[in-house]
Amino acid sequence: MNEPLLNIQVTSLLELPAAAQQLLDFAANQRIFLFYGDMGAGKTTFIKSLCEGLGVTESVTSPTFSIVNEYRGANATVYHFDFYRLKSQSEAFDMGYEEYFYSDAYCFIEWPEKIADLLPDHYLKVSIKAISPSAREIIAEHI
Repeated sequence: MNEPLLNIQVTSLLELPAAAQQLLDFAANQRIFLFYGDMGAGKTTFIKSLCEGLGVTESVTSPTFSIVNEYRGANATVYHFDFYRLKSQSEAFDMGYEEYFYSDAYCFIEWPEKIADLLPDHYLKVSIKAISPSAREIIAEHI
């Protein structure tokens, strides 16, 4: 397994592709990524860069209302989740979250705290913190 912790400092949007590649390299074989951060921290923006790094050419948008968006990359399928609007974990059951999480596709999950009891045992925890209007600290950890 890789080092236990990755810390990336990003000071502009132009640095996101390189940061995304660093995170994908750090993830190794891990496919489940949980994104933590305040509203507006840049979770969706960073996920767009991750998708581009995986060869997704279509427009990546927030799945706030659909809960999950599916994308096809060059050699991978990506599921992008936004659980912010879930009222209960049973809604994740109803949408068949297990089929997604255990599909060997990349799963990028925003607001995982809404489904805390349903999370897999192993994942990549990605915390994004706004340092200034244009700077972010991204910390990733294998769990």
